[in-house]
Amino acid sequence: MTDFEAIKKNQRAGWETGDYPRVGNTLQIIAERLLEAADVRAGQKVLDVACGQGNAALAAARRFARATGVDYAVNLLAQGRERAAAEHLEVRFVEGDAERLPCDDGQWDLTVSTVGVMFAPDHQRAADELVRVTAVGGRIALASWTPQGMIGELFRTVAKWAPPPAGVRPATLWGATDHLDALFGERVEWISREPRHYVFRYLSPEHFSSWFREFYGPMTRLAGTLSGDELARFADDVAAVARQFNRAEDGTVAAPAEYLEVVGVRR
Repeated sequence: MTDFEAIKKNQRAGWETGDYPRVGNTLQIIAERLLEAADVRAGQKVLDVACGQGNAALAAARRFARATGVDYAVNLLAQGRERAAAEHLEVRFVEGDAERLPCDDGQWDLTVSTVGVMFAPDHQRAADELVRVTAVGGRIALASWTPQGMIGELFRTVAKWAPPPAGVRPATLWGATDHLDALFGERVEWISREPRHYVFRYLSPEHFSSWFREFYGPMTRLAGTLSGDELARFADDVAAVARQFNRAEDGTVAAPAEYLEVVGVRR
């Protein structure tokens, strides 16, 4: 049996390392697009699952929805509260586990996650929770990195240095339509499933590598275990991913990363 609780404890320590919002805040456009795709309405109750620093919750609040974000990394929740206060937005941030949401059945009109719930180690349990807390006739909207995209390649690169725990399926499977069908079955009618791209923009491939190693918690934690030639090789491997997907010809990085944007109706 896979010990998902031990895995989540280790994951949480990773997300609480570094300063993930320095990366996550750059992804705000994904949340804005997702809330538009979900056709969120003012006054709706919206839950942002595995919210991190609150990208989707803030996007919902900007549209006058009643937004709540839930995450198990308390440092990210604190930054979400700071962001909401700075923008004078009413957002509630709650500590909680995506596999055991602190919510009543059918409590939410719209349940969303932007590259967040995909990291829950028990995919089925996380999907079951999304369904449980969403009202019948309500919507579930997700944005998840795809296996074949840039971030899928980045995760495979990192896995060569730190193999994932046995029994944990790749997070990027959430970016595959057949996996979503298996997880949700007939409980959700998908009304939109669109592959989209977020463009990572950095000064250079080396800058991309440095930024992720310094601020992206799980990679920051891994880099902290390396030194000398090993650290240099890891840095080069990460930069190589940016080079592989880069479309810029001026020395900077403009690298499209594919993600799957889906919207479904809870049956």
